This record gives sequence, structure tokens and C-alpha cells, in this order.
Amino acid sequence: MSDNRSKARHRRRRPALVAGVPLALIAAGALAYGTVFGLFGEDAQPHASAAGAVPAWATEAADGFASVDALGQKGTYGGRGGRTVTVRTLADLEKYATAAEPYVIVVAGTIRMDPVGKEIKVASDKTIVGSGTSGHIVGGGFFLGPGVHNVILRNLTIRDAYQGIWNDKDHDFDAVQMDGAHHVWIDHNDLRHMADGLIDIRKDSTYVTVSWNKLSNNNKTFGIGWTGNVTTDLTVHHNWFRETEQRNPSTDNAAHAHLYNNYLQDEPGTAITAAYGNYARGRTRMVLENSYFDGLRNPVTRDATAALVQRGNVFSRTSGRNESGGGPAFDPKAYYRYTLDRAADVPALLRAGAGPRPSIGTTTTTTTTASAAAAPAVITVAKDGSGRYTSIQKAVDAVPAGNASRVVIQVKPGTYRETVKVPSTKPHITLQGSGPSRKDTVIVYGNAAGTPRPGGSGTYGTGGSATVAVEADDFQARNLTIANDFDEARNQHLNGHQAVALRTAADKVLLDGIIVDGDQDTLLLDTAAKDRQGRVYVTRSYITGNVDFVFGRATAVIDRSVLTLKKRWDGTAAGWITAPSTPAGRKGFLINRSVVNGDVPARTFHLGRPWHAGGDASLDPQATVRDTTLSAAVRPAPWTDMGGFSWKADRFAEYRNTGPGAGPASADRPHLSDARAAAQEVADWLGDWTPSAS
Repeated sequence: MSDNRSKARHRRRRPALVAGVPLALIAAGALAYGTVFGLFGEDAQPHASAAGAVPAWATEAADGFASVDALGQKGTYGGRGGRTVTVRTLADLEKYATAAEPYVIVVAGTIRMDPVGKEIKVASDKTIVGSGTSGHIVGGGFFLGPGVHNVILRNLTIRDAYQGIWNDKDHDFDAVQMDGAHHVWIDHNDLRHMADGLIDIRKDSTYVTVSWNKLSNNNKTFGIGWTGNVTTDLTVHHNWFRETEQRNPSTDNAAHAHLYNNYLQDEPGTAITAAYGNYARGRTRMVLENSYFDGLRNPVTRDATAALVQRGNVFSRTSGRNESGGGPAFDPKAYYRYTLDRAADVPALLRAGAGPRPSIGTTTTTTTTASAAAAPAVITVAKDGSGRYTSIQKAVDAVPAGNASRVVIQVKPGTYRETVKVPSTKPHITLQGSGPSRKDTVIVYGNAAGTPRPGGSGTYGTGGSATVAVEADDFQARNLTIANDFDEARNQHLNGHQAVALRTAADKVLLDGIIVDGDQDTLLLDTAAKDRQGRVYVTRSYITGNVDFVFGRATAVIDRSVLTLKKRWDGTAAGWITAPSTPAGRKGFLINRSVVNGDVPARTFHLGRPWHAGGDASLDPQATVRDTTLSAAVRPAPWTDMGGFSWKADRFAEYRNTGPGAGPASADRPHLSDARAAAQEVADWLGDWTPSAS
């Protein structure tokens, strides 16, 4: 699209979101092309039986120190390979959690501890996972005793053992306590309002990773230590500490404590005031990276005997002690691979992604049923030649036309400078990065609309400029970056600077945990034809750009994601986020539970404008932005006209947005009523399609 555009119902059924970061690798793919390259490399523990497909969350394994091979344990994978059982009662939960054999235990509903304060003694080789957001443990928690290992506690809400005394010395009621355990992964939980700690890692417990949790409304929140030995190795990343007074965490005598991309928030005017944030005590060696501290007193504290290295952190409205020093600590990359998110992005990222996810623990499939669906084939791609192909396009070309089942193209970390096209004859393809982070696997090219095609056959045009073009239904992309790095400054002579990173022209497209990066026209969400349906669900992703950088005629949901506004090539800042070209009678774009931000001046960006492609007056463009945090960059009148068509004649609205860029309803800023908003939810957009990882 160019700046001058004149040239050119189902009822509520909440869709399942797909699993959290780091994303799953499909386990059974080893049948077709050898070992799956997961977080542990080629020596990973065996996955579940290949007799049938398993949900992605069930094959996921820990990152960080919990992934390290040590003490006779190869990383942390929980009860993978054991039976999957669903529990709804305390008796069943305790029965399977304490059993000697491995289990994947799905908590489907609210289980109340009796008596209050009860902590179930979890045995080794267990995964205890909440079913979507329904798995609640109320009034107690879990205890991992000496020698217990290979345990995953995931996607649970553990809450409300509080006994009315804030600094409670009489009730040691924790959400998770471990004494001498090792290889434990605590991930995507909501932990709050307990009588004592939310997490206590005690008595030489080690090889622990705590990731993507919400910890809130508590006094003594997260303590590590209770021993004079310097043995504990742990990783604490992407956790949201909100309204927690102390131990955020307090790390005592930890041999290696790696804290990164955490968000510590103390809101003013509440009953809880944080006494301190991250604390390196005793002889701890701590590395603290790219975290965000908001409103805290004493955000970073260390004892004189501790070594604490800080780098890349952001401190907003903080006061008091902010310390580092005591030596070089250690290099986390000597133990495991990881990729940092920008500290400035951490608040938005964790508001959208921390805590239980709706599809973790759901659609469980046991792997012993003879009628289970066939496992997906896996094709590996690696720049270094260790995969089946060195090019992503060659892997796509290898998929037979008319394939009837899922093919996963696993792409090893690296930068792949190529264009990729998935033709309409090859449905059911998943393009998935196999690194720990979506930043590890990058597909990038630099064509623009005005770039000449080889051989003198004209220019690429906007759609043809895409780095990745998807024309096949039931496509998925996960855990990677798709970018267009066209250099506008060096190509001012070209007529047409639209440079698409990703174009979709298909139905049932799932984009989960990816980055789509460009400038003008970054993400083209299209359909195969004007009369064809094209549904797209984007979740937990980043989309960056400046001019109409989400555009097209698809029915698309952008959910729990971050839309980052960029300045133009010449340093100016003015743009539009969306430019829908929705056919009449269809749904357009829904931006839901997301964040709009970016390093641009205030009041410089519109939320969108109506694109009547080719001057087609029959189109009825639609964009709804709801339950989203808007930065000050959003204009007070957030919609504008385009190509001679008034936005007021089409369908543009907001609902319950927050942030400095939000504003009250007016003639220039329509808001949905509660009744109208009830018919503009995710399920209304997606209809009979429930996106899920496969």
C-alpha cells in the first residue's frame, strides 16, 4: 500500500491459545527425519510414544538451569512419557502426584486443600498442569522434598492460604516449597495471597527455572537459600512481580542466580509497598539483565559478600539502593543458550504473556490409543548443513502437493536470507524455529513494491515484495522472526516503498510467538480472492512498522500481542497501524488484549484508516481495538479518512482501552456499548475455528 491510497455470526466459543514460551517442538517427528532438535539438542530424553499426536504443551521442556544435564538428570521434562490423567478432586491429585511412576496430571477445576495449608508431597517425574485457566489450587500448595527431581508445575493458579496476619510467623503455607529438590520448572502460574512464601527454594535445591509467572498480593514472596552451602543454580526470567513486599526474590548463597526480563511493579497508593526488589545475599553470584523496575524502593540490593552484575535494566520511579559489584559473577551462556527481550518491552510482554494460558493443559491426547491421529512429519532446516535442507524454500518444495496431514518444518537458529512461498496446494504446514527464542531464527529479505524483478519483467508490487508468502490453508508459524529489511534511505529513486514481511492469503492461519518486522506495509493479511474467507489468529507476537503496517481484507485477530510503532526512514514520526479492506458482511481486524507502544512522539499515530482497494466502494472496512493498552503516541482522534473514503462510513471502534493514548467516547472516537462489545469478541471473529498448536 502507498501513502496515496487513491490509486489503488457465531455465538461465544472462546478459542484455545497455544502454548507459552519457549514453544514446543513436535515430539513424534523423529519417526520421519530423526531426532527432534529441542532445547537440549540431540541427546534429549525420549518423547512420548509415536503412536499418536500429543498436544504441543505436553512435549515442552524447561530452559535455563533446569535444562542443564547434571546430577544424573538430563534436563527437566516432568512426566512426559507417562500416562496423562485429569483430576478434579484433592484425593486424585494427591494420589497421582505422590505416585512412584511418571504422570502428566491435568488439574481441571478448583481443588481446595483440606486442611488449609496442606502441601502435597510431589514425587519425581511429574508434570502438574492446569487445564487452560481452570486449574486452581486454593488454600495450600506443593512440597518437593530431598532428592525429588524432574518436576514441572505449570499453568496453575495457586492462591488464598492467607490467614489474616500479614507478617505471619505461625503459618508456613507456601504455594511451592522445595527442600533439597533438583531439576524443577515452575512456569506460567498465577501465585498469590498465601500465608507465607509463593515460592521457597530451600536447602540446596538446584537446577531450577522459574519463568512466565505472575506473583502478586503477598509479603514474603520468593526466597532462595536457607543454607550455608553455595550450591543453588537457578534461572528466573519473564516473571511479573506486582504488589509484593519482600523477597522479590531474596537470593541467599546461590552459586549461580541468573535473573532476566523480569517486571517488578509497585503501584502507588495501594496497601502494599515493596521494601526491596532483587536481593543478592551471602555469597550469591547473580547476573541481572534487561529487567524493568517500576516504582520500587531499593530495586537492587547486595550484601558486601555477594557478586552482582547488572546490565540493560530499566528503572522507572525508583529510589533507594540500586547496587552492583563484588566481582564478575559468571557468564550464563557458559551453561545454556538464551535470548534477551528488550527491557523497555518487558512490561507489555509480561502483561500479555505471564500467568496461565488458555490452551496449556487442554486438548490432551493419550498416546496409547490405536486410533490416535498419525504423528506429523518433520523436516529439519539448518544453515550449517546439519538438517535435511539448508534452505526453507527447499523444505517447502519437498512437501508433496495435496498433503493431507501436518508437516512441521523445524528451522534451526540462524539468519535465512531468502524469500519463502507456501503455495495453495500445500496445506497443513507448520514453520517453526527450534531455538529457545523467536529471535534465534530469522527469515529476512529486502524486496519492495518498486524493486525490479529479475529479467526486466516489471516490479514486484506490494504483495510480491513479501519475504514470506502463505497461500495454503491451515498454516502455522511459531517461534521465529519474519522481516523485510528494505532500505528506504538508499532507494529513494524507486517508485514504491511498500515492503511486506509476511503475506497471508489463506484460511485458518495461526501465527504464535513470532516477530513480524518492517516499516511500511509490514503484515498483509489477505484472502485468496475477494469472495473467499481468510481467517488469521495472531497471538503473543510482536508486529512493528509505521505506515499501514497491518492491512488487507482478511478476518484477523491480533490477541495478547505488541504493536510497536517506528519512525520513518528520515526520522519523522506519523503513521497508521491498520488499513483494513474488509468486504461487506465480513469481519475485519480485531486487536484484543494487546499493547501499542514505540519510541515515537506523542499524538503521531492513528489506529487506522479505511482502505477501499482500487476505489471499491462496496467494501466495508472494519477495525476494533479493545481491552488494549495505548501509548501516548495514539492521536486523540485515532481514525482518519483515506483515498476519498470517510472512516465514519465504515466500521471503526474502541472498547475499554487504557493507557495515555486512550480517551473518552466522542464523535471522533466511537466506543462500543457493552451490548455491541459482547458480539465483537475473538470467537465472533473465528467462528467454528478454534486455533490450536499441532
